[in-house]
Amino acid sequence: MSPVTAEERQAAMDSGFWRDETMLDDVLGHVRRTPHKAALVSYSAGRAMPETLTYGQLGALVDRIAGGLLELGVARDDVVSVQMPNGWRYAVVSLAVMRVGAIVNPLVAIFRRRELTFMLQRAQSKVLVVQDEFRGFSHADMAAELKTEIAGVEAAVVANVSGKALPEGTMDFDEFFLVPHRELDPSVRAELEARRPRPDDPISVMYTSGTTGEPKGTLHSYNSMYSAGRPLFDNLQLDDTDVVFMPSTMGHLTGFLWGTLLPLAYGQKVVYQDIWSPDDFLRIATPEGVTWTLSATPFVLDLVRAQKTEHRDLSTFKYFVCAGAPIPSSLPVEASEVLGVQMLALWGSSECGIITIHRAGDTAEAVSNSDGWRTPPMTLKITGEDGHEVEAGQTGRLLVKGPSLLRGYHGRVDLYQSMFDQDGWFDTGDLGFERPGAGVRIAGRSKDIIIRGGENIPVVEIESALHGHPSIREVVVVGYPDERLGEKGCAVVVPDGDAPSLEELQAHLDAAGMARQYWPERLKVIDEMPKTPAGKVQKFVLREVLAAEVGGLVFDVGGRP
Repeated sequence: MSPVTAEERQAAMDSGFWRDETMLDDVLGHVRRTPHKAALVSYSAGRAMPETLTYGQLGALVDRIAGGLLELGVARDDVVSVQMPNGWRYAVVSLAVMRVGAIVNPLVAIFRRRELTFMLQRAQSKVLVVQDEFRGFSHADMAAELKTEIAGVEAAVVANVSGKALPEGTMDFDEFFLVPHRELDPSVRAELEARRPRPDDPISVMYTSGTTGEPKGTLHSYNSMYSAGRPLFDNLQLDDTDVVFMPSTMGHLTGFLWGTLLPLAYGQKVVYQDIWSPDDFLRIATPEGVTWTLSATPFVLDLVRAQKTEHRDLSTFKYFVCAGAPIPSSLPVEASEVLGVQMLALWGSSECGIITIHRAGDTAEAVSNSDGWRTPPMTLKITGEDGHEVEAGQTGRLLVKGPSLLRGYHGRVDLYQSMFDQDGWFDTGDLGFERPGAGVRIAGRSKDIIIRGGENIPVVEIESALHGHPSIREVVVVGYPDERLGEKGCAVVVPDGDAPSLEELQAHLDAAGMARQYWPERLKVIDEMPKTPAGKVQKFVLREVLAAEVGGLVFDVGGRP
């Protein structure tokens, strides 16, 4: 992990976004002060009632499991990997890893052998904690095999939810972690206090979602992680009376930071769902007092459709913050009318946290037309290929500086150093522009840009316009090779009912006033978008498919009129 210089630390402390305490310290403070307040509420598919932990119970279980990690020989700065569905176990284990001064490696539940082999080896994980089965897949069997095959993994601990016999070589979560009350042992308590992490210590290694290729293990300190997430709480003025609902996986920054660490650090109640169900959310939102959530745009679309089918009371629900996917221009108004919530957008990344975000009270038009306003503590610069800042309204590379930046890529010092220019600006890999009084608008990833005959195609604007077509549920525009022009654009569509034709999409863009040079020249209709666990479309997968199909059948092929 990149060391913190005295000058860098002083500047971050002066900003108020670095502190001399950690989010773990905050959580333990709530354990002492409000032990009877509900902390975690876990809803699981197939269970009639949720599982609830108070802050007092949370603190006891964290120390109990931390004692088990000490017994497994987990040392300061060792890596413990956790792959579970959203729920209290994921949260408690993660906090227990921090309690012993180790590093949490959150893993998404859909990852399989190929991804986990790469990540566990790269992270040099010492312990792997999983649930035995989830959505018909045996994580217990996979964990047993990985423990045998990866030399550094010394223990595989399995939460036996199904009641089936566990594979040889694994340990039962309840029997090892929960039955012995190690938190009552004075020597364990003393060791945990001695291991309490410092603000500049590493908190997690989290693999980026892989929208462009090989995942990268982002390393954050407690301070950089806190700084990365706090702007949302500042902008919405959230406090301990708020209740967050988290449908996004805790294996991603969204669920780990905004769905676990920060809400608990603020003393909030966190409500989890292990399998996303819009109908179940609509049923529990008001009884649980849910006031806000953060997730990707498809979750809002699901809620709007479900609420239109059967209206439910959402009187406590105030904010739906969207990240990771463009917001269709009509959706903020529809969310307000159908759900009674304010939609807001934010732009950021696993490396940088929040860089832009809307404010409470921003109009639906403002949310539709930008990805938020610049917000402390990060500094943003928009540059052209020559490295100079562009004029207002012009698209350029988005570079950032500030205390929320990651402290390294695990095992890839070379990659980390390559992301900074000579003046210390971090290249986010995103393109965007800023209009006076209108905020920052993301124009896409630099690797997603389509250059047709030397002209840059405004992919995000085209996608936003196409979202308004009544026969489209989801749409992205990606490039495919062309011998004469270099690249052309293809609209990849998940239809809502009967699929539209390419000519219909072109007519829709024509009616919207879109220049003909920007119209997609191919249409590919698919049943489901390839996505990361955070809901981001993996455009590189679609580009590879299209490149292989050039010259073959692509559903609907047409030229520009």
